[in-house]
Formats: sequence, structure tokens, C-alpha cells
Amino acid sequence: MSREKTVGFIGLGAMGLPMAACIAKAGLPLVVHDAHAARTEEVAGITGARAMGSPADVARHAALLITMLPNSSIVERVMFGEEGLVAASGPGTVLADMSSGQPEKTIELARRAKAAGLAMIDAPVSGGVPRARTGELAIMLGGDAAACDTMEPVMAAMGRTLRTGTVGTAHAMKALNNLVSAGGFLIGIEAMLIGRKFGLEPSIMVDVLNASTGMNNSTQKKFKQFVISRSFDSGFKLDLMVKDLNIALDLAQSGEVDTPFAQLCRDMWRAAVEAGVGDDHTAMARFSEKIGGVELG
Repeated sequence: MSREKTVGFIGLGAMGLPMAACIAKAGLPLVVHDAHAARTEEVAGITGARAMGSPADVARHAALLITMLPNSSIVERVMFGEEGLVAASGPGTVLADMSSGQPEKTIELARRAKAAGLAMIDAPVSGGVPRARTGELAIMLGGDAAACDTMEPVMAAMGRTLRTGTVGTAHAMKALNNLVSAGGFLIGIEAMLIGRKFGLEPSIMVDVLNASTGMNNSTQKKFKQFVISRSFDSGFKLDLMVKDLNIALDLAQSGEVDTPFAQLCRDMWRAAVEAGVGDDHTAMARFSEKIGGVELG
């Protein structure tokens, strides 16, 4: 396989695995790496990709690089740390950071990468594990137009792209999207708790909301599936939601935008983490149930 056409995927967690699988299914040459060697071998076996022992090994074999990692600090370490990918990258390499990163940090990393001869774009996703499996993610792209063009065929294997502007804007948009999502989830649960106390059945309330103006992503894809069912296993972690909300509030603070409702929303989600209500973000409903004294299940 030629290095120029090979995709290198780093970070094979709950989202990374199905995303890498979609790339392999599209017939694109693929090499993979995860911090856990056993996970790397497992995903290589599932996807038919070649397992690599380090980020540097990935960069030596692939010119189209993807990181799908928990935060910007880990992305920086993978890029510039020992056995990092930047030093091992050849001419024409493009890196798409598909993690939910901090916009200002992403701008800094892109500047450092450019000085080393590597083009970096930010490409966070929305849609969760279900849409990662089907290749129907919404992918936000920020960065140089030529670099985005280069990565478009790879992105097409995983979903639909929406360009947001210069590098860093996609990570900003992802955080703002999750702020709206978190607010919709929280107000929807509280409305259902009120209705449950009055005597309405939770499943009926969801049906009515989904046929009315109260409909949102949570009413459509989370309430029945993960809250009323009591499975709380959507695949997106509660602490990662809080991380994205912190990024959104940091943007507000740096722009001197007063956002009292967003602040309250973030504070409630953070309190749910501190209360230990569960690992998955849909377990936020348990925190609201505890406050309201009503259970939806």
C-alpha cells in the first residue's frame, strides 16, 4: 500500500473502533494504533487493518492521519511526544483531529504542526456510537481548504462533512453543539419528571414531544432508548460531556459573553459527575430524578 493513500487512525475507543471500521469497509488502506497494545491488535483483527506500535509508526506508513482521543493534552502528546507522529511524518501529510478538543489549543497545535511541515485540521463529530457504526456521523471541518479537500474521501466513509471555517472553529462548534444537546436533555428530563408526578406515562410523553415542538435529539434518540429502559449505555461518557461544556463556557468567558443558562447547565452536569450517578451521559437523568424525587423507569 502506498503511504500517500493510506489512512492512519490513532485512538480506538468506543467511537474510534466503528469509525475505523467504516474506513476499512470503504476499501481505504488502513493502519491503526491505540495506547493499549491489546486494543490495537483487537481492532486490527476486526477491521483488517495493520497494527502499529506507536504514533510514529503510523506516520511512517500513512499520510492521511486521524486522531480520536479524549482531550487536547493527549493529542499534543501523540503529536509531539516521544515516538510522536509529527517528527515521523513525510511531505504531504495531513492530520485530522477528530477528538473534541479545546479550540485555542488546536490553533496552537496546528501552528506548530505547520512549522514542522504537516497540515492539521480539526474534524470533531456528532452522532454518537450508533451513527459511528453506520457511517452517518455529522463531521465538522475546520482548517485550510486544500487540507480539508484532501481528507474529504476519508471523511465520506464516516459521515457527512460541514465546513466551519479556519482551524479551531470546528472544535468550537462541537462544544457549542453539545451545550445545546446537554440543555435539551436536561430540560426534557425535568419536563417528564413533572409529568410523571402528575400521572403521565413517560413513554407517552416522549411520543407527544416527538410529534410536537418540544422534540429534540434527546427525545428522539435517548429518552426511550437509554433512560426509560434504564440501560444508560449510549456510549458517550458523562465526564466527556462535562469536558465539552467546560470548553463552551471557556469560549464564552474569553469572548466576554454572559451566559447564565449555559453556566447553570454546565454546573448541573458537573454536579452529576461529582454525585457518581453513572458513567454514561444519559445517567444524568438519575441525578435529575434524585433532585425531583421522581423516577421515570
